[in-house]
Amino acid sequence: MPAAPTPDAIAALVGHEFPGGEYTIAHWENFLLTECTGAEPLPDGLAHPVALFHVPILGAKTSIKEMFELGQAESDFSIGIESYDWEIYRPLEEEVAYRITGRVTAADRRSQDGRTFDRIQFRFDLAQPDGAPAARATITWHYGRGQRPNARTGDAS
Repeated sequence: MPAAPTPDAIAALVGHEFPGGEYTIAHWENFLLTECTGAEPLPDGLAHPVALFHVPILGAKTSIKEMFELGQAESDFSIGIESYDWEIYRPLEEEVAYRITGRVTAADRRSQDGRTFDRIQFRFDLAQPDGAPAARATITWHYGRGQRPNARTGDAS
């Protein structure tokens, strides 16, 4: 396994910007997402807020894989979710080309409850075609670093 990045290397991620771009929530996409939630379709072409799980990431021209690589995840299983925070300034709509930007807003090494992890926070902003803010998605992940010692024996498990 490669060595974990240094705390300074993690802290240096703050300010990293993704390329950014546009994303349009298609009617069929909104229909399928809404159906997955068990909800009825929203009226008047409104998009279900669950789209905020993937639209910001894809619209900023990145991927979960790239976000894992940026924080030098030890494996796909070493990531823990702290939070997904959505601020919706106006209802999301189908067939609107949202302009999306994304960046790392916080990154540091932490130790808590016998484990060491890097806490990395990503912020994605969605804007209407006229530039008016539409939504913000703030995603905070923990990148596990090494193994947690066994509380009984002190050995790594």
